[in-house]
Amino acid sequence: MNIILLGPSGSGKGTQGAILARRLSVPTIATGELLGDAVQRSTELGREAKQYMDRGELVPDEIIVRLVGEQLASPDAERGIVLDGFPRTIRQAEAVNRLLAERGEGARAVLLFDVPEEELVRRLLARASAEARSDETPETIRQRLDVYRRSTAPLVGYYRELGVLTIVPGTGTVEEVADAVKRAVGK
Repeated sequence: MNIILLGPSGSGKGTQGAILARRLSVPTIATGELLGDAVQRSTELGREAKQYMDRGELVPDEIIVRLVGEQLASPDAERGIVLDGFPRTIRQAEAVNRLLAERGEGARAVLLFDVPEEELVRRLLARASAEARSDETPETIRQRLDVYRRSTAPLVGYYRELGVLTIVPGTGTVEEVADAVKRAVGK
């Protein structure tokens, strides 16, 4: 069972992705963690990605998609995956669809975590405070949320058109949101 989680930073997709992956006995694939792991292990893709990261550039889609493809090919992913925050663009979504189609599969569901902006700002400021990050201000957080909305709006329409998008309320207790996720995926 392949599930894709969408939502801005602070929407709870990481927390809910971990809960869902445990419940389904499948791995979670978070591209940031994949990149960090590949760089740390100095794999071929990790070395390629590091060149971009060292220059402060975004790692190209091709490298990220290849990393996701490697994870999909692993024995751990035989029963499916939970993709956390990826894809982020239509081009990436099409690449993920091709990877899943190569396995004779598709995305069973795409869950979009709906959280009001004020709550996202509150959560991200709390996280920044807990992590002693002085670079996180309400203004920078709102700017990132705006960029997220603009870049993912087409993706929401794309998955809605495919008939796999479900909007999940991302407010309430962790358990309440997990129950909403469970209802959305039917497991």
